[in-house]
Amino acid sequence: MKKILFVCTGNVDRSPTAERIYKNHPELEVKSAGIPGYVKQPVSEELLQWADVILCMEDYHKRFIMNNYGNLIFGKIIDYLDIADEYSSFDTMLEIVIKKKVDAWLSNNSMIISIAAEKSR
Repeated sequence: MKKILFVCTGNVDRSPTAERIYKNHPELEVKSAGIPGYVKQPVSEELLQWADVILCMEDYHKRFIMNNYGNLIFGKIIDYLDIADEYSSFDTMLEIVIKKKVDAWLSNNSMIISIAAEKSR
């Protein structure tokens, strides 16, 4: 089982939507978080240690994690999907964009993800 942490700013729209879409995927275990501050579920050491892959919605989320938790993500895959904060949680367009971008990302990186998941065992 590959563990993916989806990250956005507030953990309100984008990352929880991604978690909801992929929560029943047979090969994935998923969680979501927001960058720390005012969020209900902030990125934490525990979540970063849990994840094999960290998929951020925007580049600045990735940079935030790398700058603040660089020592915890060594050897993990961290990338961003380039999904702007312009949708609400149950927006059908957000679901379409996430599904398209995550499926493409998974398809293009399946071998790398498998290696990362094996290393974390």
